[in-house]
Amino acid sequence: MSGDLDVAVVGAGPAGLATAHALTRAGCSVRVLEAADAVGGRMRTLREHGCLIDTGAEMLPPAAAYPATWKLIRDLGLDDDPGAVPRVRGALAAWRGGRVRPHVGRPLGLLTGAGLSPRARVDLLRLQTELARAGLDPERPERSPLGARTLAELLSSYHPELRDRLLGPLASGFFGWDPERTAAAPFAAHLASAGSTAHWRTYRDGMDTFARALADRLDVVTGHPVTGVAVEVDGVRLDSPAGAVTARAAVLAVPAPVAARLRPDAPGIERAHLQACEYVPMLRLSLVLDRPMEPAGARGGFATLVPAVEDPVLNVVTVDHNKHPGRVSAGRGLVSLIASPGAAADLLDAPDDEVADRLTARAEPLLPGLSERIEAVHVHRFHHGLPAAGPSALRTRAAFTVRPPAAVDYAGDWIALRPCSEGAVSSATTAAERILAFLTPRTATPVPTSLED
Repeated sequence: MSGDLDVAVVGAGPAGLATAHALTRAGCSVRVLEAADAVGGRMRTLREHGCLIDTGAEMLPPAAAYPATWKLIRDLGLDDDPGAVPRVRGALAAWRGGRVRPHVGRPLGLLTGAGLSPRARVDLLRLQTELARAGLDPERPERSPLGARTLAELLSSYHPELRDRLLGPLASGFFGWDPERTAAAPFAAHLASAGSTAHWRTYRDGMDTFARALADRLDVVTGHPVTGVAVEVDGVRLDSPAGAVTARAAVLAVPAPVAARLRPDAPGIERAHLQACEYVPMLRLSLVLDRPMEPAGARGGFATLVPAVEDPVLNVVTVDHNKHPGRVSAGRGLVSLIASPGAAADLLDAPDDEVADRLTARAEPLLPGLSERIEAVHVHRFHHGLPAAGPSALRTRAAFTVRPPAAVDYAGDWIALRPCSEGAVSSATTAAERILAFLTPRTATPVPTSLED
């Protein structure tokens, strides 16, 4: 049954491709099965209308914050060209009082305000100091001294503007997280490790650069949906309308709810964590414009947080033509509008025209005349947008991470409840190590504790 294939990986997003890359380098025969017609998962880039249209808003903190991602970037040679991973100018700002307040997430923002009152800035500094002292580990959030407290509970002892005008909009806009339902530990650990937004970078050639570079080195089959995974005596069978695939082992690099559906008979510890890892939908509207536009006061900046106290529907505006000048053809503009979590759930299955009309109308105060400048519309829908990182998932994670290696393993940013490329890539390293431990006979040379050795 197992044939010549050692491992089948389901999903050609960053987690699946990074897992396949690690296993291939370790000498395994690996095939990646992707349901969509292109690689990248939630990190795809459309090349239309003379534009690079990212389906998400990936930005890269320095290597100290994203060590697994930057190691793979170096391994792939993506940093050989100094301009391939440029810095994002004015990465993050906030909307307040009818204009953009820059320098959010930077030390300079404590002086300029960044949309916060003086008392809130003092509390922000106090919060940052306390989180730095807590020794938070973004890869092991369940060990946090914050326990299973929610983000709302963490922020309850600080100035309300931190929740209403900074951390709440940041959590909901980029992660889709509701402070009342999200565990504080994963968010706080990610925030503490990411560092100043002044050092964030992007991929010059689109956010799928990473995925495409990996796929070029691997055996990847697109248009191959997997509908079921069964562990049998001599291997794993992956069912699909495109034809079943068999292998000695498999890695499910898909959202936790999808993995749970593919493996309804997963062992108890796995099943408990898969069921606890809920997801939130994400909705992003990209607009190709006949000329560049940006919110008042943006001054070449990229992303602007829109707090719910300013607008309950629109959460983030990204000026994509400011992210890097090569994103659009000369004279054009490209902006994206990200819906709030509640609006995303309401509009997820709405027609494109309704989504465009609703979000564009909300963006008019930031971008007056926006509706008159639109040349093309792209709606990016993700029913399984991002892991919700609730307290239940935090409680089940410890047992999940120490389960013995088996024929089926998992990869994805939900593993560490860290919705970003680093969460995906670091999970790939762990999944590859576990699969190699399963495939290696007990009498063979022990598998290294790290694939980086």
